[in-house]
Amino acid sequence: MKKTLHIFVGFIITVLLILFDQFTKRLAVIHLKDAANIELIPGVFELSYLENRGAAFGIFQGQKTFFIILTSILLILLVYLYVKIIDEKRYNMLRVIIIVLVAGAIGNFIDRCAHEYVIDFFYFSLIDFPIFNVADIYIVAAVALLMILICFYYKEEDLDNLASKFSFLKKKEQK
Repeated sequence: MKKTLHIFVGFIITVLLILFDQFTKRLAVIHLKDAANIELIPGVFELSYLENRGAAFGIFQGQKTFFIILTSILLILLVYLYVKIIDEKRYNMLRVIIIVLVAGAIGNFIDRCAHEYVIDFFYFSLIDFPIFNVADIYIVAAVALLMILICFYYKEEDLDNLASKFSFLKKKEQK
């Protein structure tokens, strides 16, 4: 019953995160496409419309098929991991991380399938950082949190317990 509840709640939160991402992208199209950038903090941060046909930092431009295949594989793996995670409170943050990663991946996946590009609109002009979107924030925040948990929260035995749930992560037994 508990696992079913985790899956249901995870699904609802994922849908809400995806809807928020798509809503912000729709707002960007309505208010920013073919318009001047909107400076929110002059010289630091602005809203700027961009149709990104690549990945992070514009790499792999025009590789839609590659992104669809890669995202599909990643989503299958993440859903599998989510379902198989040990049902203990200690691993709840991993569930949250997976939910946020899935929402980010699907948010950008929807754009690629619907438009052939991802809609980006946040721009840190102070450091000339690549333009990004809400789904990108989900992904970066989830990966950063995962790194923090692995470095400072989970012990080796926690990671071994997790690995034991996944046959493809099990250590080879020495003879």
